[in-house]
Amino acid sequence: MNTSFMKGFYKMTKEELALEVIDRLKKEYPLADCTLDYDEAWKLLVSVRLAAQCTDARVNVVVEDLYVKYPDVNALAEAPVEEVEKIVRPCGLGKSKARDICACMKILKEEYQGKVPDDFQALLKLPGVGRKSANLIMGDVFGKPAIVTDTHCIRLVNRIGLVENIKEPKKVEMELWKIIPPEEGSDFCHRLVYHGREICTARTTPHCESCCLADICEKNGI
Repeated sequence: MNTSFMKGFYKMTKEELALEVIDRLKKEYPLADCTLDYDEAWKLLVSVRLAAQCTDARVNVVVEDLYVKYPDVNALAEAPVEEVEKIVRPCGLGKSKARDICACMKILKEEYQGKVPDDFQALLKLPGVGRKSANLIMGDVFGKPAIVTDTHCIRLVNRIGLVENIKEPKKVEMELWKIIPPEEGSDFCHRLVYHGREICTARTTPHCESCCLADICEKNGI
């Protein structure tokens, strides 16, 4: 499909479409908060690892028990992996997630004085941290430009027409960097999560009749 989209008799470029989508989603979802609960940076690192193939809602429940037993970086760094696994098992992939979390906290303790580094490349070197997680930390914790290509983001930007049939997260991220203003990226991705859950759904027919983007969306795949 063409890289631009008809709005009336004017063909918007992808950059123009992106700005229009950003503006409308801002009005629809004024608060663009992360749906993972956290009050310290290291806790977001833990939660985003647990969130792989698990709902944010379930993660938010599971970490409550985890933090009662292991309330800080040092405690979690020294925790037996098997004990952590018992707690995080409801999130799925308990063994690998527990191993990554304990190893990650150990590095924070030994190399960063218990703090989360505010450097993208440093974050990528932490166990269990990929580009999506690193971007989330950079945007939410440190307020730096970030684009978080989770499943909602990838589905919606393809459906809307901001990217064309690209499903690989890094490739989607690179394409979005070209058209999304850096200061808008993090909140834009959070709003895509809200919109993807409420309107532009994955497992049911999307509710286009209630969508604030209906007249500018290419509706790819619908």
